[in-house]
Amino acid sequence: MRYLTFALAKGRLAKKTLAYLEEVGITCEEMKTDTRKLIFVNEELKLKFFLAKASDVPTYVEYGAADIGVVGKDTILEERKNLYEVFDLKLGVCDMVVAGPESTRDQLLHSSSIRVATKYPNIAKDYFYNKKNQKVEIIKLNGSIELAPLVGLSEVIVDIVETGATLKENGLVVLEKICPLSARVVVNRVSMKMENQRINRIIDGLRDIIQ
Repeated sequence: MRYLTFALAKGRLAKKTLAYLEEVGITCEEMKTDTRKLIFVNEELKLKFFLAKASDVPTYVEYGAADIGVVGKDTILEERKNLYEVFDLKLGVCDMVVAGPESTRDQLLHSSSIRVATKYPNIAKDYFYNKKNQKVEIIKLNGSIELAPLVGLSEVIVDIVETGATLKENGLVVLEKICPLSARVVVNRVSMKMENQRINRIIDGLRDIIQ
């Protein structure tokens, strides 16, 4: 039997995913130890696990370095990789939104000279160019996106909002909702054919505990 390999996005999502997997009988004691190892193995179940930067998880899955990945819907939409999105874990529930000062609401509706700052240029382009048929200038940033409208870099931002507290503290509001987000299980297309039974057994187990 070949190993099935999981790629998990580092941080809280990996910890919560591992807790779910334990509930369906999939454990990896190695991951609980203080170690510098990069790949963790459950020999009995023939499973391997590794942690990766969230934006890299879809790449590992697309190219078959991982059979199964767990990552946020925002990353799936932004990275646009060729894989199966098979299940919503309902973790990290939030929204992708357009936000800015209340004063930009009319401008957002009627002006084409809008600048949009975001960590997610592909999501922003798809929303404005394809869904709204609106021409805007998209500015890619990596740090605190909320800063952009405050210093005049952009009129609005496209970003993830969970509670809205950071927006409120900085005088910004949600102007438009783009889509809901949460953690998703993704599967390599070839793996889904070759290891269909094993993979579906895991997915069915997760579905049972979440529903």
